[in-house]
Amino acid sequence: MGTGGNGTAPGAGATTLIFDADDTLWENNVLFERVIDDFLDWLDHPTLDRAQIRTVLDDIERANAVAHGYGSKVFLRSLGECLARLRERPVTEQERREIDGLATALVNHQVELMPGVADTLDTLATRYDLLLLTKGDQEEQQRKLDACGLLHHFAAAHVVAEKDTGTYRWLAREHGFAPADAWMIGNSPKSDILPARAAGMRAVFIPNENTWVLENDDLDPADDGVIRLAAFPDLLAHF
Repeated sequence: MGTGGNGTAPGAGATTLIFDADDTLWENNVLFERVIDDFLDWLDHPTLDRAQIRTVLDDIERANAVAHGYGSKVFLRSLGECLARLRERPVTEQERREIDGLATALVNHQVELMPGVADTLDTLATRYDLLLLTKGDQEEQQRKLDACGLLHHFAAAHVVAEKDTGTYRWLAREHGFAPADAWMIGNSPKSDILPARAAGMRAVFIPNENTWVLENDDLDPADDGVIRLAAFPDLLAHF
């Protein structure tokens, strides 16, 4: 078992491990990035380059996440608003159908687990209580949960509108554990690591190179309540 910054075993005292889903247990945002690439190819703007258009889209997505939440429906809304803003006119029905066609893969894609996830959870479930916490559209996230083949490992799986400090405090009350005895495991500094730490939990950060840009945030390198791992199976060296 590895050691933390204070010289104690990282897993010592842990009773509950909480797992993020998208881009931690399975690939997710890479699918959206592929649609964005296709959208930029299709748009072929005469004056703005891809980076400039992406800045516009990121701003729209940021606002829509606050107003409407997450998931493919909100994403398609953002693409339509981006097109309307760049073309300075309403989107036509034909254009809306073409945007929907670009995003077909988001609806039809099968859940693709990260390497080593199933075997790692097999082992961790014999040692700790496991919970799953994911945010987004209820129906869309539930479809992925039902298809992933992992739910038998978890005492409960929760789909929430937002993963903020209040959500993590609620989760601790709901399941009757002390925040100090729980670890949140995920790829998003904004949704997984920082709010869990603010709620009194410790955290494991497993970066994913395809993490949504709006989920990025700065982590304190001196925070010994956060373990940084390169891959999901590395959890077994610590827990």
